[in-house]
Amino acid sequence: MCEDKPRGVTRRALVCTLACSTLAAPLVVWKQFSFMVAGSGGETTSKGCVMTTLPEPLGTGTCSVEQAVRERRTVRSFSAKMLQASQLSQLLWAAQGITEEGGFKRAAPSAGALFPMDVYAALGSDGVKGFAEGIYHYEPVQHAVSLDGKGDVRSRLARAALSQSWIAQAPVVLVITAEYDRITGKYGQRGVRYAMIEAGHIAQNIFLQARALGLAAGIVGAFVDEEVTRVLMIPDSHAPLVIMPVGFMI
Repeated sequence: MCEDKPRGVTRRALVCTLACSTLAAPLVVWKQFSFMVAGSGGETTSKGCVMTTLPEPLGTGTCSVEQAVRERRTVRSFSAKMLQASQLSQLLWAAQGITEEGGFKRAAPSAGALFPMDVYAALGSDGVKGFAEGIYHYEPVQHAVSLDGKGDVRSRLARAALSQSWIAQAPVVLVITAEYDRITGKYGQRGVRYAMIEAGHIAQNIFLQARALGLAAGIVGAFVDEEVTRVLMIPDSHAPLVIMPVGFMI
């Protein structure tokens, strides 16, 4: 594991707004890109983890937002089919990615542009082509992921979520967390509500992007917070709010 240091310091100054223009445009489909194998990137995070650059996300696609909204469903059964790196890239970009060239605006709205959210991905050995099993943290500014922990923790996440075993079937399990101190400093306890609202925006973006990619997603709010934090080996300050398994429907 990487040496534990606080997250969020460099992201605090960035600005995030609702990407209505992003969702109003046709949603994104993927294509193949070359990409770095996990651990091959040169840049490191504040925890000393080496970052792996993700394929460049696409900004246009063949699935309209109307179609994605109409076809979106909560799915609790997934095939074992592996995702491509470009699909993981697109999902993470839709969740928290930068949506303007040379700028800082993100795909989901954030109160006061304070960015209290983080997105983690738990991958199995058959999760994403070219990526080892483990716990990955999304780095929006670099559009990269860092390997924060090794091993397949999907079954442990399922147990932490009141033994909902279907979670472990998905090749990718995304977890949305909030670090409330990043937002309550400005908004007081009201900031907690704003962070929860932001988690909902991120979750819906993941739902719609998954549908546009020909994938499906589930959503879980029933879990023991402390257990999820322990399984993901994340800081205690990162409160888990939403678990979203993603994959191909059976």
